[in-house]
Amino acid sequence: MTTSRNTTKHKFPKLQKLCSKKSIERLFEGGDGSKGVSAFPVRAVFAANDEECTKVLISVSKRRLHHATDRNRAKRQLREAWRLNNDILADTPTLNIAFIWLADTPQPSSLIMRKMKNVLHRIAETNIKQPSDLQQ
Repeated sequence: MTTSRNTTKHKFPKLQKLCSKKSIERLFEGGDGSKGVSAFPVRAVFAANDEECTKVLISVSKRRLHHATDRNRAKRQLREAWRLNNDILADTPTLNIAFIWLADTPQPSSLIMRKMKNVLHRIAETNIKQPSDLQQ
């Protein structure tokens, strides 16, 4: 069974996952132009990077959601919302983004999708300097 829809646009490959400890530390230490945006229950911390694509970190704290099944569902919801809406940031320079779960209870997927769109539009509107501008 084939579909006419282009499925390559909506993937979340390993290349887009933020795994480097140095990059994560730089993102959260507050320097280098990192900024934050919140739309409950999602918070995004982001900064420009000098790599070829935008990289994403998903974080759901055990302090917020005590049960592993709830944490796994929240991470799955955040990944899916990012995967379907990452084209909103197509015209922005490459970024490192950390999505952080803020709610103490599980939330419906429709709410997460709507809030993720809100956060991504706000990130796109934010004036982000190019990585070459940060070094000067």
